[in-house]
This record gives sequence, structure tokens and C-alpha cells, in this order.
Amino acid sequence: MTRRAIELNARATGGFEGRVAHAVAVLQGAASDHLGRIVQTTSLGAEDMVVTDLIARHGLPIALATLDTGKLHADTLALIPRIEAHYGLQVERWAPPAEQVLHFVQRHGDLPMRQSIELRKACCALRKLEPLARLLAGRSAWVTGLRREQSGARGTVPFNERDDQGRTKLNPLADWTWADVWHYIEQHEVPYNPLHDEFFPSIGCEPCTRAIAQGEDFRAGRWWWEDEAAKECGLHLKPQSAAAPAAGTERSEAPGGFGSAQAHIGAADVKDARASGRSQNEAAKQAALHVSHTETKEATA
Repeated sequence: MTRRAIELNARATGGFEGRVAHAVAVLQGAASDHLGRIVQTTSLGAEDMVVTDLIARHGLPIALATLDTGKLHADTLALIPRIEAHYGLQVERWAPPAEQVLHFVQRHGDLPMRQSIELRKACCALRKLEPLARLLAGRSAWVTGLRREQSGARGTVPFNERDDQGRTKLNPLADWTWADVWHYIEQHEVPYNPLHDEFFPSIGCEPCTRAIAQGEDFRAGRWWWEDEAAKECGLHLKPQSAAAPAAGTERSEAPGGFGSAQAHIGAADVKDARASGRSQNEAAKQAALHVSHTETKEATA
């Protein structure tokens, strides 16, 4: 099996063991403080697979749950039974109401996200936000795989914050780099989505995700037809008046700071694919697209 993502991205960086220990401490503290009322909302991406492994490896009483939007890649869905078999843990699957989805599709078509930002956000609200609200009902804390390096909008993600409903939201990998994520996956043989080997660093719904090309940001393959400022689905928008991080949960940034991961071939290859009728994924594969090994500069305080 091709393990291109590990080969290209995994490397040890200074302070890695400390970042792992801190992530474990964040999870252990949260599991104790919110016993029976805490859940990991996993996107099934590489970061969330690391979080799941930490939860399972340390026997933490944190439930696992994911949003089955009805538009996920087959490879993403196939990861759910792999997780359950590998760790012996159940993954809750939360889907949007079937009747509402049917009505939405009948009214706006199967690809409303391509018609306008408003319809794309309405699609995200129906397929993600609605089931997330039910998933979190009765729970006081949730865990994500957010990292500061993922995008400029996430550059100040704290380890501990409050969501718009007052719940505690934990981001234990906030200071991890992309290299850290894959170094951990390699070290512990963590199962992951094979789409990562096909140059998809950030994976969402199938119609809204593509492979990335050289010079593109980490999340450039998400809603690539939109302006960069609009590229959030609403799951992780910061509330108007977020509470301060809990005492003792903050620490200095990891090497790599807030810069986005880059890839190593021209974005022109993807544009040329559109003109020639090739899919973007085919263009990426034919051009031997791969994620950057370039070390990011250490963030300043």
C-alpha cells in the first residue's frame, strides 16, 4: 500500500515529545472535568486520527462521533469501521434529517454549493451544523483536531475555548505542525484516510474537496471556487465573545508557527486540467504532486 503522505511529511521536530505530552494532559484534564459528557467530533482527517489514537492509547473516557453528511468520499466512510476494528471503540454517526436533505436537493439541485456562497453555507448548515447540534446536545465539552498551522483564520486557535453555546471546546493539537501529525502517525501506525496519499491534506465532502498544487495553502482544496475569507463551513467559527482559555492550558507555539502547508507543483497544472477537460485529481497525479518538505520558519512570540 502506498504511504506517500508519511514518506513526504513525517519528520521529527524539536519539542515533539513535549507537544505530545501536553496534548495528552489537555485530554486527560478534560476527560476528568467532563466525565460522561465529552465527545471527540472527528472529521476523520489525519489530525483527528491522532486525537483518536491518543484517546484510545490512554484509555480516556471520551466518546467518538462523526458527521455523516451524505456527501463524504467512500474512502472517508470506509475509515469508520477501520477505526472501530483497530481500537475497539464505537464511532457515533450523526446524519442530517433525510426529509430535509431531500427537500433541499429538490429545490436547489445536487450541487447547490456551486451556485452561490449563500447556498453553499445553507448546504453546510443542513448537512453539518444541524447534526452537530444534536450530537452535542447534553454534552458539556467537545474535542477537535484544529491546528494553528491549518489556515490564517485558525492561526490563533487556543487549546481551550468556549463555543457559542458555552460548551468547552478542546483543541489539543493546536500547536502541532503537519510534520508532527505524520511523525506521530508513523510512530504509532495510526490508520488514516488514503486520500491523504493522493494529495488531499484537508478532506471534507466530495463535491467540495480536491487535491492541492504547488504554492496553494493547506485548505486550498476546500471550496476552491470561493474567496479565501469565506472558506469555513461554520463548525469552527469563533463566537463573538469567546471566553479566555482555561488556566494552565496554554503553551508556546510549536516550530512552524502559523504558516500554511504548501505543495510542490504549479497551480497552473490544475488550471490547465480544467482547460483540457481532465479532472483536477488526474492532473495532480500526472504531475507527481506532493506536499512540501520545506521547513517552516519558527513562529515569533
